[in-house]
Amino acid sequence: MAWQNMINSVKENMEKVMVGKGLVTDLLLTALAAGGHVLLEDVPGTGKTMMAKALAKSLDLTFARIQFTPDLLPSDVTGLNYFNQKKSEFVFRKGPVFTNILLADEINRATPRTQSSLLEAMEERQVTIDGVTDQLEEPFFVIATQNPVETAGTYPLPEAQLDRFLMKLAMGYPDKGEELAILDRFGADNPLAGLEPACTAGDLEELRHAASLVYIHPVLKEYLVELVQATRNDSRILNGASPRGSLALYRASKAYALIQGRNYVAPEDIKTLAVPVLAHRLTTAPALGLHASNREIVGQLLSSVPLPTENWSLGL
Repeated sequence: MAWQNMINSVKENMEKVMVGKGLVTDLLLTALAAGGHVLLEDVPGTGKTMMAKALAKSLDLTFARIQFTPDLLPSDVTGLNYFNQKKSEFVFRKGPVFTNILLADEINRATPRTQSSLLEAMEERQVTIDGVTDQLEEPFFVIATQNPVETAGTYPLPEAQLDRFLMKLAMGYPDKGEELAILDRFGADNPLAGLEPACTAGDLEELRHAASLVYIHPVLKEYLVELVQATRNDSRILNGASPRGSLALYRASKAYALIQGRNYVAPEDIKTLAVPVLAHRLTTAPALGLHASNREIVGQLLSSVPLPTENWSLGL
């Protein structure tokens, strides 16, 4: 099938640039197939922007990059109406958000007002300016990056913005062998410059359709819901995952199964995705003196919520 060739081609393309980031690549493709957005958060120099650019160049789609800064205005993202003196009328000039792949680099450096300009676009795939609504082209995929270490001059993303991201991923440091490979690969040249598209818009459309058809057993679906509800009944969590979180985990599980070459969801898919899909949606209670991170709490919930045993491909 075309989508299988597309997955293999994009992975091979990404491996020309990224070293030892197979899981992150799979999760990016999962978000793409599920129709969601991704927030890449890690310390500087771990390859966040490089990963986003490599994926964008691997897809035969329009691409735009916004460098978020404190002086960036909402109109710099969405566009604005300006008066054209030659035509004696107002004309709408589209902003960089009117694209297929949008790289929002260092998104937490922009003011909350500018950050909120992406809310409507990410959720409803549309932009409303001066009472006029314009639809965005499909697919619309946002890859945002942020640095969690340097907080001076930054504006933490509010819960409403974080909830728009299907996943929050961390790149992590490479091991010794991977870092040696990075030196060899980037020492004399930049492989990103010669990267060519590995798929078409038609391939991506077929991939998304195939992901929607992936089978998930009713018992496994019930387990997924119980896991999400456990985030709402934990004393360490002030606000658990919303129904949007349930739907995000459901869609992501089906898409991840497809990326792994299966037409049915297995328990390992949900376990792999629970932390990147749910952890950033939780609001914990620091006043209680707890030191466990959101990721650790979700990991503990995975151990406490019982997983039933079934034939997960039954019904196909």
